[in-house]
Amino acid sequence: MITLLQEPFEPGAQLSAFCAGRTETGAVASFVGLARAEGGQAARLELEAYPGFTEAEIGRIAETARERFALDDLMILHRIGLIAPGEAIVFVAAAATHRRAAFEACDYLMDYLKSRAPFWKKEHGPDGARWIEPRAQDHADIARWTASD
Repeated sequence: MITLLQEPFEPGAQLSAFCAGRTETGAVASFVGLARAEGGQAARLELEAYPGFTEAEIGRIAETARERFALDDLMILHRIGLIAPGEAIVFVAAAATHRRAAFEACDYLMDYLKSRAPFWKKEHGPDGARWIEPRAQDHADIARWTASD
């Protein structure tokens, strides 16, 4: 399941719902990304997405992860719109037979969401607004996966 949300969500409730009734799954790994205040330099984060296209691209990445790591299931929730420091931006969960696949799937999905998913990010602070681009580390992180494809 892939969902883009305008409103805040509770990651713990999402994880509980994702785990419910899994009698054959051996592992669930999850990741929650939070908006940072950046030492007072970020009053809010703004994420824009292109409806339909963004979900389709994330779906393509999700299907690759599902196959690559033999996942039982996965869930991606991603905020769009205005996000306050401390609020969850992204929630990723992966269910698999064994823990390593679940952990690696979360890592893989987050690397793609961070550097390749079609989101436009703007940080608003006391000095105005600035667009945020993937960092060199984000590109290095995703290179780990593309080198082994």
